[in-house]
Amino acid sequence: MDEIPLWVLFTALSFLIIASGFFSGSETGLMSLNRYRLQHLVDQNNRGAIRAQRLLSRPERLIGLILLGNNFVNILASAIATVIGLRMFGQAGIAIATGALTIVVLVFAEVTPKTTAALHPEKFALPSSFVLEPLLKLLSPVVWGINQITEGILKLLGIKLDETSHMRLTQEELRVVVNEAGSMIPHRHQQMLLSILDLEKATVEDIMIQRNEIVGININDDWDDIVKQISDSQHTRLPVFEDDIDHVIGLLHLRRAIRLLQQNNADKAAFRDIIREAYFVPEGVPLNTQLINFQKERRRIGLVVNEYGDIEGLITLEDILEEIVGEFTTDPMTNSKDIHQQEDGTYLVDGGISVRELNKVLDWELPIDGPKTLNGLIVEYLEQIPDPGTSMLLENYPIEIVQTGNNTVKTVHIDPRILPPQQKQDAED
Repeated sequence: MDEIPLWVLFTALSFLIIASGFFSGSETGLMSLNRYRLQHLVDQNNRGAIRAQRLLSRPERLIGLILLGNNFVNILASAIATVIGLRMFGQAGIAIATGALTIVVLVFAEVTPKTTAALHPEKFALPSSFVLEPLLKLLSPVVWGINQITEGILKLLGIKLDETSHMRLTQEELRVVVNEAGSMIPHRHQQMLLSILDLEKATVEDIMIQRNEIVGININDDWDDIVKQISDSQHTRLPVFEDDIDHVIGLLHLRRAIRLLQQNNADKAAFRDIIREAYFVPEGVPLNTQLINFQKERRRIGLVVNEYGDIEGLITLEDILEEIVGEFTTDPMTNSKDIHQQEDGTYLVDGGISVRELNKVLDWELPIDGPKTLNGLIVEYLEQIPDPGTSMLLENYPIEIVQTGNNTVKTVHIDPRILPPQQKQDAED
């Protein structure tokens, strides 16, 4: 190399350092790509994304190519730097060239390109795929040989390549993605997405209208009473039964009933003809499954039954949608018929309120894996029907029994100003 001018050697060395930076940055950029963002770009027919996805489909070949190229240019750059050092400084030039090349490679071929690629993987990885893919085809025999040797060594070490897992998000990981989305997803939309993920954690019993609160029409009542109930009803769909809710004969849509009542010859016989067959939902069905079932059956209301066929409650499509989008009023307190705020800031709460609703409105954390109502939770805790005036700590939340009747807790008094012991201790600290 004594005949080669120094400017040619410096030019070649500069080119090799740039090539080393290209390989280093390409590796970091391609491996840092968001696979879901990449798939989105592929769906939009982005040529760079398509090439990058093809390269990443065989990561062992891609890594083999990048390391082959990077090591080749680095070793060649070291040889040229040594020649330049000898020609300029004699024997001392070897040490000078080694130190100088180490700093240059570290700054310009490692740290800078890798940092840039890590911060902006798409801007680095997608253009580099136009170079790497043809280069992979050109050097495929060499890359294949290197991979065969590598796989042989890994087998000797007991490592199997087919045990590598694919990148798939679990539900909890998806929850983290949604929470970390920041301004890219509005806060309201984040809450809706998280609520959808939570649907499978709740069942129809958690949000259903309890059996004793179901409003329906007794077909055995006088016709005038039925007409009055239809006229005064605040619901668009009502179950129709004979004497009690366990003898349901169908569901009535008030729109069809009103059309019937506008006719002069309306009677019970004609009324029976417009009743639609009831739709029953087994207890224990997750909310996400029931949402799909409502859509498949083209229904908006269902009667929840237990294993014996007894009716436990009533579930509506609107109830499930509220679990996703939230209450249909700005203040959930005003939307709850079971919680009544008093002038002094305390609450009178119906004992039949669902534990899930009470937690949501008062921001409590009562257990929801046992009894579904506040009454059931109190009775299970005390193992008896309490007398009015009884005060208790239910899971450290202060509750006073106001009214009981028919073997149930009818009304309780809650003072949110009285903190549970743990919250009180936290407030004092």
